[in-house]
Amino acid sequence: MLKSDLRKIYKQKRNDLTFEEIKCLQENIYAQVYDLDISEIQTVHLFLTLVKFKEIDTNPIINYFRSQNKKIVVSKSDFKNSSLTHFYLEKDTEIELNKYGIPEPVNAVQVSESNIDLIFVPLLISDERYYRVGYGKGFYDRFLANCREDCKKIGLNFFKPIFKISDVNEFDIALDEVIYPKL
Repeated sequence: MLKSDLRKIYKQKRNDLTFEEIKCLQENIYAQVYDLDISEIQTVHLFLTLVKFKEIDTNPIINYFRSQNKKIVVSKSDFKNSSLTHFYLEKDTEIELNKYGIPEPVNAVQVSESNIDLIFVPLLISDERYYRVGYGKGFYDRFLANCREDCKKIGLNFFKPIFKISDVNEFDIALDEVIYPKL
């Protein structure tokens, strides 16, 4: 199936989830994240949740990695060139919504992609080869292309991967793993 069709289908499927369903699905996802071997990980990139799109709440994951003495990185979006710039998320970092409603750090120290060991990637759906469908602007594919080869890339999703996304292209970056509820 084409990304554009999958994007519509899975935006609707996610929108149809009740908050009780989301809470249950998230607990399963959190348990899998907490079971990851993070002994070699120092710096973790997470997306800040877009509540209006019913994205997975990453705050418990951020708190978990902080409790494990890991550095947390979040991004700011540049819609002029569809790129992300990355910043350390400290406990005192201010977060504001940009003009698109995306939460972003305000008073934070910038960090290079080369410093990131683990990235949690938002997505609408993935396939069994771990290619993903996001919102369609290419922000994460550009970001992932600039990361170290040994940087682990994990997608977080409410839905089990489908068999195959039919229009994967040369700019799409496959993830290393996708965590989804295994109920």
